[in-house]
Amino acid sequence: MITVKNMARAEKLEQELRCMINDAEVEPLFLLELIDDIEGLGLGYRFRNHISQALMKPTPMEGLDVGMEKNLHASALNFRLLRDHGHEISQDVLKKFKDQNGNFMECLRSDVQGLLSLDQGKVDANIAEQVSHSMELPLLRRMQRLEARWSIQACNKRGDANPILLELAKLDFNLVQSNLQIDLQKVSRWWNHMGLANKLSFARDRMTECFFSAVGVVFEPQLSYCRIGLTKVMTLLSTLDDIYDIYGSLAGLKIFTDAVERWDTNEVETLPRSMKVFFLALYNTIDEIAHHIKKEQGYNIIPHQRKMWADLCKAFLLEAQWSLNKFTPTFKEYIDNAWLSSSASVILLNAYILITENINKDALLYLKNYPDLLRCPSMLFRLYNDLVTAQAEMERGENINSIACYMQEFNSSEKDARDYMSNLIDETWKKMNKYRVSDLQFSKSFIELSHNFARTVQCVYQHGDGHGAPDQKNAE
Repeated sequence: MITVKNMARAEKLEQELRCMINDAEVEPLFLLELIDDIEGLGLGYRFRNHISQALMKPTPMEGLDVGMEKNLHASALNFRLLRDHGHEISQDVLKKFKDQNGNFMECLRSDVQGLLSLDQGKVDANIAEQVSHSMELPLLRRMQRLEARWSIQACNKRGDANPILLELAKLDFNLVQSNLQIDLQKVSRWWNHMGLANKLSFARDRMTECFFSAVGVVFEPQLSYCRIGLTKVMTLLSTLDDIYDIYGSLAGLKIFTDAVERWDTNEVETLPRSMKVFFLALYNTIDEIAHHIKKEQGYNIIPHQRKMWADLCKAFLLEAQWSLNKFTPTFKEYIDNAWLSSSASVILLNAYILITENINKDALLYLKNYPDLLRCPSMLFRLYNDLVTAQAEMERGENINSIACYMQEFNSSEKDARDYMSNLIDETWKKMNKYRVSDLQFSKSFIELSHNFARTVQCVYQHGDGHGAPDQKNAE
């Protein structure tokens, strides 16, 4: 339970940690590990400006003595933190750990802490390949995943845990949980009031799962409005997907798509009642968001919303045509449409609108052209989803997924198709990560939000279809 006393205590602890971060005499490695622990415990949002300022100073590693510079853990940690915060830093800083042939030195095999730090940095394709082949990192990655699950409990067991940081983490955890519970109550009331779960019996009720995903994208307490708005958008998207996949006839879906493109409630009068009910729910929800933005910032975002929702519906419609006509597209035909039909672009457009205090007209126009900051997470969404759901779809005779399209076009095995998709996922992550240091069109907050979305997608589909079949789990 959060009390005024607890909040005051949290503020005091936060101030003490700020002093540690800003201490000019602090040891460089201690500072790096403190920042890493702060962010690992979910407290980064409290110290964002102070951490940025600390990393803007001369590179922390420049203050390390010669012996420490040869510390793999320190070098990899420094590299990752600077890259995570959008700083240009060359991978050459890790060359000192390679031999004359460009391979990592055998003597590093037993440096577990250093290898974990290196692996967590996801340095580059060459390094990642060498590490995984020569350092047996699959085991270390499993150790990392376990450590992440321990979270505060793991920190509590550490003999060298910072007591100030640990106490603040516990207080903050309760504060965040309390705020999330309030948000969930609000969005539950909205969903119940809409009544779509009862009126559209064919559609999945995935409000709770959508709220979980929204929390993964924006968990910070102060971003409640964004989190609630994203939950609404995601829940409507889930229902819209079912309309195109399960409910609508091809003729009806064409009319519905035209109605969304025109953004006109009169266009749906000839549609079945279920489609009319949903369209009005979509129209009113987006209009509510637009009214809020217009009131707060004086900007009309309806034209941008209208275009992206229409583009999504057109992508859904094309997949419905393929399915109803029993047509299997080429892999390129499928993927050129599938990244858009993943719906990530609509989610991220709304995230930008909901999180940005000063909406930039040029940025919105840039988003309408689907830059890589939208395309990459969209591609990851689609591929992670297909890897999990394709087998069940193919068993049902459905062939509109990346695995089936690739297998048919290239006459490959399912394993080869899955390997190709996994490699494509890796390449997409590398492309997306460039935005951390190269994109100046958007704020760091939105770029981080986009990455959080991709991470959340990976989490949702890591052990099965966490959205479509949340009660089932793939055997590991």
